[in-house]
Amino acid sequence: MNKFTSAIASTLLLSSTCVAGAVDLEVTHWWTSGGEAAAVKVMADAVNKSGHTWVDGAIAGGGNARPMIISRISGGDPMAATQLNTGRDAEDLIKAGLMTDLTDVAEKEGWADIIRPAKLLDACRYEGRIYCVPVNIHSFQWMWLNRKVYEANGMAVPTNWEEFAASAPKMKEAGVTPLAVGGETWQLSGMANVFQVALGGVELYRGLQAKDAKLAASAEMTKVFEAIAAARGMVDNGYVGRAWNDATGMVITGKAAAQIMGDWAQGEFSVANQTAGVDYDCLPGLGVHPVLDTGGDAFFFPKPADDNPEIVAAQKEMASLLVSKEVQVDFNLKKGSLPVRGDVDLESANACMKKGLAILEHAENILPSDEQAFSSDTQGQLEDLWVEFFNDPSLSVEDAQARFVEIIEMAD
Repeated sequence: MNKFTSAIASTLLLSSTCVAGAVDLEVTHWWTSGGEAAAVKVMADAVNKSGHTWVDGAIAGGGNARPMIISRISGGDPMAATQLNTGRDAEDLIKAGLMTDLTDVAEKEGWADIIRPAKLLDACRYEGRIYCVPVNIHSFQWMWLNRKVYEANGMAVPTNWEEFAASAPKMKEAGVTPLAVGGETWQLSGMANVFQVALGGVELYRGLQAKDAKLAASAEMTKVFEAIAAARGMVDNGYVGRAWNDATGMVITGKAAAQIMGDWAQGEFSVANQTAGVDYDCLPGLGVHPVLDTGGDAFFFPKPADDNPEIVAAQKEMASLLVSKEVQVDFNLKKGSLPVRGDVDLESANACMKKGLAILEHAENILPSDEQAFSSDTQGQLEDLWVEFFNDPSLSVEDAQARFVEIIEMAD
C-alpha cells in the first residue's frame, strides 16, 4: 500500500469510529468459492477494522440467494447489507422504500466522478437518488483455456471460437472434455449471451438489449442458436447441475480444455497458483469481438426494521469503505474483476486483467448486461429458454428461435 492509499484508509477508519458506535452488520452474499472467499475477506477485514463487525451470511448460489434475500427484506427481516447484481434486481424494493438512501455519501465522496462506466452508478439511481454502491466490473464475455492441455496434445492454443471448435474433436479423442459447462440456469444463459456478441455481432447484442424483435429473428441470431446446439456435443455427461467453480476446476486440472465463464473464474486460477499466459489463456469476446458487458456486483443496505440511526450510520460507513481505493484494489485483484474506480493503481494486474482494462478504455467496447436491460421477469423467461434448448436436443433451432422472438417482443 502506498502512502496515499494508506492515508485514505486511515481517514476512513478514523471517521468510522467517530461517527457511530460499534455495530454488528449481517452481510448476505453468494461468494462461496475459493477465489470468492478470498475476495470477500478483504471487505470483511476492512469493516472489522473500522470498529464494526462483519457477520457473514453467505448463501451458496446466486439463484438460491436472490429470492431468499428479497423475501427477507420484503418480509420485514432485513440484513444490514446485501450483495446483488448491478441492475434491476432491487428495483421493487427501492420503490417500496425499503432501501437506505446513500445519496449524501455518494455526493460527498464524488462517486459520479470516480465510478466508471457511469451506467454502473446509474443502475443504483431511482428518481435521482442513490441506493447502492457498485463494487466491481464483471463481464461474462470470457473464455478460459488450459494452455498445457493443448501443448501436451500437439495443438496450438486457440485464439478464437472457430479455432476452438475445430480443435474439439481431437480433444475428445485425447480423452479431454473440450468445453467445461455447469448446467445451472444462470451459467447457460450467460454463455448464450456471450455467443450473441461473439458470433452474432455487437450490433445484434445491442439491438436485442433494445428489444428489437426483428434482430431476434435474424440470420445472425440463427448462427447463435446453431453454435449453442453444436456446443452440446463438446460437453461431458456430468454437466447438469455442476457449479461454475467445479467447471473451472476441470480446466485448471486439465480434465477440460476450456470454459466460457465470467472473469470471476480468474479468482479460482489465482487460488490454484496458475499464471495467466503460462498456465492458462483468456479470450475476451471468444477472441472475435473483444468487448465487455459491464455488469457486476453492488451492495444495497436495507432500512433497519426500526430505522435505528446507528445502523444507518454504520451502513453508510460500510458503503464508503467498499468504494475506497484500498478495498477496490485488494478486493478486485483477488476476485478477478475490474475496479469501478478509474483512479486506482493496478500495476500488479495479470495479463488477463490488463486485457480487460484495455477494453474499458474504449467506450464502444463496453456493453450493458442483461441485468441492466431486462426486468427480472424477462430475464427469467430467457433463462428458461436457454436451459431447455441446451438440455433438449429435440428442441430445434427454428422452434427455439421462434420462442426467443416472442420473448423479445414482450420484453420489459
